[in-house]
Amino acid sequence: MPTDFQVIKAIKKALPAVVSIVGNQLLPRKKKESSQFWGLLEDKKTPFNISSQLKKDCKKISSGSGFIISSDGIIATNSHLISPLVEEYRVILNSGEEFSAKILATDFINDLVLLKIEGKGLPVIGLGDSERLELGQTAIAIGTALGEFQNSVSVGVVSGLSRFISAKSMISGKISKLRGLIQTDAAVNPGNSGGPLINLNGQAIGINTALVFGAENIGFAIPVNHLKEDLLEIKKYGKIRKPYLGVRYLLLNSNLKQRNSLPVDYGALVISEDLPDDKAVIPDSPAEKAGIKEFDIILKCQNQEITEKMPLEEILKRLDNLKEVKFEILRKDKRLFLRATIEERE
Repeated sequence: MPTDFQVIKAIKKALPAVVSIVGNQLLPRKKKESSQFWGLLEDKKTPFNISSQLKKDCKKISSGSGFIISSDGIIATNSHLISPLVEEYRVILNSGEEFSAKILATDFINDLVLLKIEGKGLPVIGLGDSERLELGQTAIAIGTALGEFQNSVSVGVVSGLSRFISAKSMISGKISKLRGLIQTDAAVNPGNSGGPLINLNGQAIGINTALVFGAENIGFAIPVNHLKEDLLEIKKYGKIRKPYLGVRYLLLNSNLKQRNSLPVDYGALVISEDLPDDKAVIPDSPAEKAGIKEFDIILKCQNQEITEKMPLEEILKRLDNLKEVKFEILRKDKRLFLRATIEERE
């Protein structure tokens, strides 16, 4: 068990680089509109007299937390905290200093966004290695709990690895599938979203992203290695690429194979979600042009097997050349080899 001294030392090391993120929203929220985090918790009621609200007035709303990863002002946080209703984002440092922030890059697949403020010599949090995490190791969540209580800290352990969940954004209502998450029993409160999950060395091992309402001690964080991959993409390409194939799919595993009598326990089963007008293969997409059809199982992309740990979009994202990408397909009892030219989504 870690000592109090180890925990306190790690918190003191990381805390100066943890920030609060607020947005200036031109229009007031409606009554009962939810706050901005993943989950299903109703926000406290805030009545507004709309007739007295002038358009020039801005309502400052808390978006969540973040942390500084470069001394010149690059900040990591969750993309689900970003709202089209917000006119301007501002970052409040632990010292109380306040900066205007601009969006540098977004990675909606991994629920990450990088913000930039103009600063020099800012405190930073070092990035650890989420591939080396062990069950039971100490995990410390830091952030602005409920958007009000700055420097909130909760201590727990890594209680699960490589979790896959569907999370609902309380801004758009959109449901996104998040992969490979770190599960922790350190309390991830509303407002802690975007803040760091750190180890006893004071390094970020994850980015707090979601909590399960109605259950105790179940929170999730994005592995910090996803953030490190995004930083490498920006360095190499000047942006975070968003490869677009145009399919809905379900990642297969041994449990799904057994329950559904499937021929394989890996790959991406092309299938629509149970939503009106949802299509498994998007019309006029690279997938449709390549001949991919609903109920195909995409086994490999560029000769690499598609698994829960290495999903299709991750393989595509790692390719240097998105032209003439090869796919191995299982269609009923036949194996096909198709090629597609992948597009980049704006």
